[in-house]
Amino acid sequence: MTLALVLGSLLAVVAVVIVARPFLREPAPASDRLDELGELDRLRLTLAEERDRALAALKELEFDHRTGKVSDDDYRAQLGPLRQRAAEALRALEPRAEATREVPRLQRDAAR
Repeated sequence: MTLALVLGSLLAVVAVVIVARPFLREPAPASDRLDELGELDRLRLTLAEERDRALAALKELEFDHRTGKVSDDDYRAQLGPLRQRAAEALRALEPRAEATREVPRLQRDAAR
């Protein structure tokens, strides 16, 4: 009877070790290097960030105008250029061929 208990316990310990072994090992990563974006993906990301900045600036300008922080004259003066920036970024993100003409100008403006 004690032999059966010892063998059963030993079998249970071996089964637990076999099942737990994959969880106890340190996983070996395929590569520690993060994937780098290609040139087109980086450009698309830059344009998306420019679009987001322009739209956020428009939203903030609208809020400031509604709360009275920005006068009507200042609002009108700032609204046009912000809308133009947002439109250029949106146009450049479109997959059409003529949108590629906007890319160098947006890159130049983003560098400022």
